[in-house]
Amino acid sequence: MKPPRTPSPRPLRADLDGATVEDIPFHASDGTRLALARLAPHGDDSRPAVLLLHGHTASSDMFTLPETRSLAAVLLDAGYEPWLLDWRGSRRLPYDEHGPRYSYDDVSLYDIPEAVAEVRRRIGGRPLFAVAHCIGAMTLGMSMAAGLVTGLAGVVAQGVFLTPKLYGRARLPMHLGAELLRGRASHQVVDIRRAGLRSRQSLLFALAARGAHCPDPTCQILHNSAWGTGASLFEHDNLHPDTHDRLAELFGPAPFFTVPHLRQNELAHSVTRWNQRDRRYAALPENALDHADRLDCPVLLLSGTRNKLWADSNKLCHEVLTTRHPQLDVRYTEIPGYGHVDPFIGRGAALDVFGHITGFLAGHR
Repeated sequence: MKPPRTPSPRPLRADLDGATVEDIPFHASDGTRLALARLAPHGDDSRPAVLLLHGHTASSDMFTLPETRSLAAVLLDAGYEPWLLDWRGSRRLPYDEHGPRYSYDDVSLYDIPEAVAEVRRRIGGRPLFAVAHCIGAMTLGMSMAAGLVTGLAGVVAQGVFLTPKLYGRARLPMHLGAELLRGRASHQVVDIRRAGLRSRQSLLFALAARGAHCPDPTCQILHNSAWGTGASLFEHDNLHPDTHDRLAELFGPAPFFTVPHLRQNELAHSVTRWNQRDRRYAALPENALDHADRLDCPVLLLSGTRNKLWADSNKLCHEVLTTRHPQLDVRYTEIPGYGHVDPFIGRGAALDVFGHITGFLAGHR
């Protein structure tokens, strides 16, 4: 097993208008090294804080893109203090390729609650919000349903939250194809130069190239296939050319060892506990929806109308939560013309998406 590498320098070529970037040494209590950073303007320690949670195989760099007006920059200008957590599924960290293996239970039990506690220790009594994407939102939802994360000022969950429901074309590859591939490789890379043309992983690149209008293999496997699932991570025309050209920097390999847990969640259309027999995970409910009444803050569910990974998962989540728990403050907003991850990395996201986020935060700060 290769030793864990040191997280790459942060932020990734980002220009944050002179904000101080403070990297904070941070380990989860199970010993896993994570990465936490605070972005703060000089001489202002009174701002509400916002913890940003990336999706699996991405990293906190998705919030600091220099070629577009990033969410971190928008939050700084709006009077907030962004905090960036790279949980164990981050592109910046080695665990998706070199172990140790983990499930999403570990993220819900260790990474997110302990990062929230560390941020709170440093900000004192200031309000703390969370803005989360994809698996970051699902695992945050489990942490909240377990009562491990409480008292947030508000949560924005983008793409999916408590009711994962795959885009129709992705269901069969996820439930059957991924199991077949687990015997061929431990993970699927997105950079064909790392796989090699004779690699076992080249099969998925070949399949992803079918019908693709873009010649870039990394774009093909993310936009035309989403690591072989048949889904799509973004609307191609929504990306800035510079973002498109460095997709292999922004997204890492997808490990196959997390697929069984993901499949279990999708079949249940709920976030579920994977580790049923290990008492360390007893703090997590078997089914997060059964404890959704523990959500103790306002929640904004966001989704692109062209989300070809999680489809209308957040619309379903809004319907389920408002029906089962009408006392909860949950609202749902669709972003026309956007896919799964381009609501954060799209070149027009600052105009089309981020206003929904800052408007929600402003209503609860």
